Amino acid sequence: MKVDVILGLQWGDEGKGKIVDFFAEKYDIIARFQGGPNAGHTLVINGKKSVLHTIPSGIFRPNCMNLIGNGVVIDPIILMAEISKLEAAGIPVRERLIIAKRANLILPSHRLLDAASENAKGKEKIGSTLKGIGPTYMDKTGRNGLRIGNILEDDFQDRYNSLKEKHLSLLRNYNFNFKIEEQENQWFEAIDRLRTYTIKDSVYYINNELKAGKKILAEGAQGSMLDIDFGTYPFVTSSNTISAAVCTGLGIAPHKIGEVIGITKAYCTRVGSGPFPSELDNEVGEKIRQEGGEFGATTGRPRRCGWIDLPALKYTCMLNGVTQIVVTKLDVLNSFDKFGVCTEYEYDGHRTQELPFRLESANIQPVFEYKKSWGSVPEDMSVKQEMQEYVDFLTNYLEIKVSWVSVGPDRNQLIEFK
Repeated sequence: MKVDVILGLQWGDEGKGKIVDFFAEKYDIIARFQGGPNAGHTLVINGKKSVLHTIPSGIFRPNCMNLIGNGVVIDPIILMAEISKLEAAGIPVRERLIIAKRANLILPSHRLLDAASENAKGKEKIGSTLKGIGPTYMDKTGRNGLRIGNILEDDFQDRYNSLKEKHLSLLRNYNFNFKIEEQENQWFEAIDRLRTYTIKDSVYYINNELKAGKKILAEGAQGSMLDIDFGTYPFVTSSNTISAAVCTGLGIAPHKIGEVIGITKAYCTRVGSGPFPSELDNEVGEKIRQEGGEFGATTGRPRRCGWIDLPALKYTCMLNGVTQIVVTKLDVLNSFDKFGVCTEYEYDGHRTQELPFRLESANIQPVFEYKKSWGSVPEDMSVKQEMQEYVDFLTNYLEIKVSWVSVGPDRNQLIEFK
């Protein structure tokens, strides 16, 4: 058996949660392989909306186990709040969730460092969600971090105190007021609860399950254009978000990767700072925002909006080895008579489909083509000619099959293209 992958191909917010939930019934295990609670995966099931930040999107499926892998960074306060909400709604989280011992912990002082660092940048802010993600990954790579497995050890409090003191000494270098006590009390209460859930050495767990023939789906967070190596650096997240991270984030070998399902919106959005060649900072962009409900699931911030960027999409398909594509929020284009598609960039006196080394430094002008909209999606979700033509256009441009399109928020509002 091989591990299939679902991940985002843009700057996040592509609708991965809904797609993972839809496909989850075909799998035995859904595994998150990177990121932290800066992600927000929104699902609508029978008209009821749920937002997941750390827990994999298969948690609503009764036959699925859900693994938070070692590549994820975990804030116990946020995780326990998420679990409480799910359990109050009748979801037996304890029976369906496994947490990797090797996953790193976000401390209250990580959040303070995140806020202090972002505040110090002034106009150079990168748009952090202030969840402590960056400082936690820095401690991980600096070999100072605390991991889930440490909470089961006798010296955990000493290790916590040592790392906290390191953080407090760093915070004294910033002109930044802070209080840690209230957060710290909540954090240790959450740690006590966390100890009562299933914590495993997930590397052996997932490889043994693969060997036993179990079907596994790996779920990514954020999007490929936010990858620490290949995204729009420095306006990126602190982890690798592409398919290669499945191996390090779960502990599986590269030859164990199967299908790579890439998710893209029918248009483009971005939260926070950073380059965005196809952005529409006008009434059209505002219309996309309102029609698509483009406000952050984690932060509530309005997302920047623009037409779909196909050179960037082709780039992330190449990076990930995408084998099939799902296009979400196609119904948002219903309200436009015509819509734009960025097919090339113009910079340095020529046109190209290739991204420059620094997207923000090049004076990029997007080259748009305009497509006729289909006006509405029939209630029986039959495909209109204009929609079929657009799906064919995307398939031909990207040289990868568009297998599904989403035409509404509910898990069943998907149209398959065979």
